[in-house]
Amino acid sequence: MSTNKAFNQAAGKAHAGWKGFVWYFKSLMGENAYQAYLDHHARTHNGTPPMTEREFWRDKTDRQDRNPEGRCC
Repeated sequence: MSTNKAFNQAAGKAHAGWKGFVWYFKSLMGENAYQAYLDHHARTHNGTPPMTEREFWRDKTDRQDRNPEGRCC
């Protein structure tokens, strides 16, 4: 195997690992919650418009304030 090919394979694996880490971190921090909501809404509520991103985050924080579930803050 040539050095270039081995390097490209290693770089590809490192890039895929980084993308996986970024996805996990965003999930952990809740950054992709709106996209998950949109995906769910498209599957289960077709025909009705989804909340805007601003409405979604307002609703999410309101629900968390009404029902705290072991948050630190």
